[in-house]
Amino acid sequence: MNRYLMTRQIIFAAALLITFGVFSWTVSRLLKYFSFTRSGFPVKNLGKRFGVMMEVAFGQTKIFRRPVIGFAHAMVFWGFCVILLGSVEMVIDGLAGTEKALRFLGPVHDIIMASGDIFAVVVAVAIIIFLARRLFFHIARFEGIEMKKRSHRDANISLSLILLLMISLISMNLGYLGHAKASGTAAEGLYPFASLLLVLFPGITGEAHHVIYEASWWTHILAIFFFANYLPYSKHFHVFMSVPNVFLTRLEPLGKLDNMESITKEVKLMLNPETAYAAAPADAQVSRFGVKDAEDATWKNYFDSLSCTECGRCTSVCPANITGKKLSPRKIMMDLRARMKEKGPLMAKNGRESSDGRSLLRDFITEEELWACTTCNACARECPININHPSLIVDMRRYLVLEEASAPGELKSVFNNIENNGAPWQYSAQDRMNWAKDMEVPVMAELQARGEKPEFLFWVGCAGAFDDRYKKVIRAFAKILNHLKVSYAVLGTEETCTGDPARRAGNEMLFQMQAMQVISTLNGYGVKKIITACPHCFNTFKNEYPDLEGNFEVTGYIELLNEFIREKKLSIPASALRDIKVTYHDPCYLGRANEIYEEPRNILKNLTRNLEEMDRSKSFALCCGAGGAQMFKEAEKGEKEVFIERTEDALKTGAQVIATACPFCMTMMTDGIKYKNKEEEVKNFDIAELVVEAMGI
Repeated sequence: MNRYLMTRQIIFAAALLITFGVFSWTVSRLLKYFSFTRSGFPVKNLGKRFGVMMEVAFGQTKIFRRPVIGFAHAMVFWGFCVILLGSVEMVIDGLAGTEKALRFLGPVHDIIMASGDIFAVVVAVAIIIFLARRLFFHIARFEGIEMKKRSHRDANISLSLILLLMISLISMNLGYLGHAKASGTAAEGLYPFASLLLVLFPGITGEAHHVIYEASWWTHILAIFFFANYLPYSKHFHVFMSVPNVFLTRLEPLGKLDNMESITKEVKLMLNPETAYAAAPADAQVSRFGVKDAEDATWKNYFDSLSCTECGRCTSVCPANITGKKLSPRKIMMDLRARMKEKGPLMAKNGRESSDGRSLLRDFITEEELWACTTCNACARECPININHPSLIVDMRRYLVLEEASAPGELKSVFNNIENNGAPWQYSAQDRMNWAKDMEVPVMAELQARGEKPEFLFWVGCAGAFDDRYKKVIRAFAKILNHLKVSYAVLGTEETCTGDPARRAGNEMLFQMQAMQVISTLNGYGVKKIITACPHCFNTFKNEYPDLEGNFEVTGYIELLNEFIREKKLSIPASALRDIKVTYHDPCYLGRANEIYEEPRNILKNLTRNLEEMDRSKSFALCCGAGGAQMFKEAEKGEKEVFIERTEDALKTGAQVIATACPFCMTMMTDGIKYKNKEEEVKNFDIAELVVEAMGI
């Protein structure tokens, strides 16, 4: 027996050594690939990160956004966490030649063994369901141009291996319990399901139970060793990567795009007369703006790609993909992973600058895919492990615009207009106050000349100044401000574009030039508080200007209206709106980008008793199709326009009024109503307009 135990220990130790050796080689290769990527954000706020990890990774909160299948997946994850403890005990037993080495934990050991025994069954059932869904049911999100046969084969192999692990664990517990009972010794731990099986199969001898136990023990542990080294080459690498990926989550609001420090240095050089024509310092030079190839991506982008579960939740909620366009957020991540796998060995051998004549852009990801993105962040919001797809998409747009001057023709016109006119459209800055005709609207320069300083700067925005439909919204909100005697002023002809469309379209240089100009103007007036009427301007001021030293207290007009109502400063009388059915469309840059969901609904509930939600609402809401600079260009080819899909959502509610809170959304929904020939039956109003109508001011 001693010789057997010694042989067993030697075989086990050899298997463990091989496992660690192969795994270490794989990890070292991946670490080498990481060394080729760009630096990303610093990993700070460890306490907050730990909280996010516990909530999203261990709590599986985002998985439960699809409750039924989410529950099954959560049980598998929690089961693995419990069973892992038993696997640790098996490794100790294998090396030390012991049996149930953790039995000294007493009741805790009993709980671990009982939980593992029960979860083995639960996980096995869940895996069978997962396999059946993949093999016999047509699940749309499991398909796509990126999902090759090997992707499906890999998923089936991984699931089958997990099923083998669970079956071997169940039979191992049965064999252990049966052998203990036959030999008259007390079993270490509790095994509820194995005890039941023992009752159901009473005819098995003690020796047979021992054989079952030994065979199952080796099958289980060797399958674990094999699985550990198979995972890095499969979609199920997320078993290792998902928890750390969530810990390394980008903590900023989804609406925030990372600042390009290299561009900031360039712009400051250009704007400073003393250095405008001087040679740029060495640290201002960068090899490439944006992302063309795998090595241009940040370490977090690559970490995301390795963590991707290929579940397709991101693609299933992408408005571009839903409407038949080529963009698939899942494909973007899979392509980055595939490209690094292709080019990584070459760079490891010949250095980062080596080339194989191919690149991530165009050879893997087409320009058409990139320009179809609305930056609505539905993909990032849905991802169960917090992958941020838009950050990589926008970085690739940045390469196209900054390095190649390549962009759809309409966007090039927008860039020219912003640069020359301070707005995406070809309007004169002198027309920026036309919206206020016949109204008393204070202007910042005039107040300063009188020695007065308002509490708020009201940022009108380009749409509010120039779009005929949205001018009515701005007038409505200004009436409310005047009615409540709020201390505010506008910049008037001094206002210019925040640069938001340019940034989302990849023109980071133009964005930062606009941003620094705006910040300089606001600081010149000593502005501290800003009210915005556009979610895009709100997001830019609140989340992105601080990176450029533009620090202001920013409030969206919806938040302010809700605050006025809550504090009883604004009282909305009963009106004809009370009995009108209203539905509300969530703007992406209020909702997912900044988590503003309840404020607009609270206002509407004060206006109508009949607020009807769309099937896709709040964080699940579908984009109107205008974000990511789509407002200013023709949509990519697809089965239908995004705004039509969203309008259909609204019309299904039977609402007479579609309420919006964004100039882009208003344009899209109005166009959708016209397309559906519903102008006589359904109206599109901004929330501010509805408040003014109800108040009769």
